[in-house]
Amino acid sequence: PKGRLILPQVQSIRDLLDGDAYCMVTKERELRDALARLNRPPKLVVTDSQAFLKVAADTPPEIPLTSFSILFARFRGDLTAQVAGTLAIETLKPGDKVLIAESCSHHPIADDIGRVKIPRWLTQYVGGKLEFDTVQGHDFAVDLSQYKLVVHCGACVTNRRAMLSRILKCRQAGVPVTNYGLAIAYSLGIFERALQPFPAALELVQKRQHPVRQV
Repeated sequence: PKGRLILPQVQSIRDLLDGDAYCMVTKERELRDALARLNRPPKLVVTDSQAFLKVAADTPPEIPLTSFSILFARFRGDLTAQVAGTLAIETLKPGDKVLIAESCSHHPIADDIGRVKIPRWLTQYVGGKLEFDTVQGHDFAVDLSQYKLVVHCGACVTNRRAMLSRILKCRQAGVPVTNYGLAIAYSLGIFERALQPFPAALELVQKRQHPVRQV
């Protein structure tokens, strides 16, 4: 957003500084030049999920790449469970119901990621219209069994216990759950690339029976 950094970016940068790591911040259109100026390649590139395609194209394949949202799937929740839930995107059919869940109660903006962009990317991937519902804040007491997939935000404003509780509720209802960054990476065809920094999660994907469609 103009004029500020979102909370996952702030917390990630703070953690790097606390760990005495080098941290370089750049806009996606300046990434290629920034990498070229380094004497040593970075150990990791982390992007906003919405810039995945541009950043993936400009980041050499030998440099691990992921997103802030996927970092928070691991930090705030259960990455392996949400990676498994992401694979359910492959089984979605036109007409299926999908729940978009957000921990905070921010006011939606134009081209909102949860209400506009993710529904658009999932619809394009499935090849037909899906039905989307949205819940915000503490409003998670819905009948989850009616949904084929829950897509959760990075949960940056809540704690890990609360997010794990939501993942458990989805499991008890028999509904797969993913998060914003994982769903975006899958829909854009760069899922395995985005999981490169997480070997256990990547191994789970590579053991799947059905290959991810390239879009």
